[in-house]
Amino acid sequence: MQDDPKTLVSTDWLAAHLRDPDLRILDASWYLPDAGRNGREEYEAAHIPGARFFDIDEISDLRSPLPHTVPPVEKFMSRMRAMGVGDGHQVVVYDGAGLFSAARVWWLFRLMGKRDIAVLDGGLPKWRAGGHPVEDLPPVIRDRHMTVSRQSQLIKDVTQVAAASKLGDHEIIDARSPARFRGEVPEPRPGLRAGHIPGSRNVHYATLLNEDGTMKPPAELRGVFEGAGVDLTKPAITSCGSGVTAAILSLALERIGHRDHSLYDGSWAEWGMYGDLKVEKG
Repeated sequence: MQDDPKTLVSTDWLAAHLRDPDLRILDASWYLPDAGRNGREEYEAAHIPGARFFDIDEISDLRSPLPHTVPPVEKFMSRMRAMGVGDGHQVVVYDGAGLFSAARVWWLFRLMGKRDIAVLDGGLPKWRAGGHPVEDLPPVIRDRHMTVSRQSQLIKDVTQVAAASKLGDHEIIDARSPARFRGEVPEPRPGLRAGHIPGSRNVHYATLLNEDGTMKPPAELRGVFEGAGVDLTKPAITSCGSGVTAAILSLALERIGHRDHSLYDGSWAEWGMYGDLKVEKG
């Protein structure tokens, strides 16, 4: 795998840079309710040395009825300052599943105009499997100022997605499982309709990953997208259940050099809620 501090780095890369003074590591472990796991508890028990815990549910817009949507810029800045993450830092974000929720934080940093951030390929499981150290100590925090420049082109709201669905000028790519995409199983969140956004394509996020939770190489990623009928000459909008695994698609698109992509933050948690939005099945 080719290490890229702006998208994806290996556990060997992180081990080699672990003591860099301007490196900041974030543990962004987050799980679906039915997983029976608690990201913060796992972080407190064992994390990569120096890592801070990034709470995806709390560092969000708590006024929104939707889960963990993008936080206001001021809140993001104040939370990062409190965590000692700021300008001039190289950030590496990981999670306890391998490569699941960490991509959401990578995308959020990009949205805030921060490009020196990478996901740890294979996450904590790969780190531990390689015999690298973990600790249960809280990190030593020093305040660091952060400048934010929000990149609005990286995010889409429901109105923009509805227009794209109607016009067909974007590829809307859905990261949910094939059964959820086709509307064959009920949604995990109560009250949501089953199915998908009309005209969208299904690329289950797991098809972009190897068995050990690392991301497939770019040539294979491209093949997965093309095999799902995605036209990579069009701008892409990524979507999923609630905006977390959609970011895995965004990261994969970035890895293959497809720069024109945005993420539908409301995702199916929003689209599936409104009866006046069309739904396709099958």
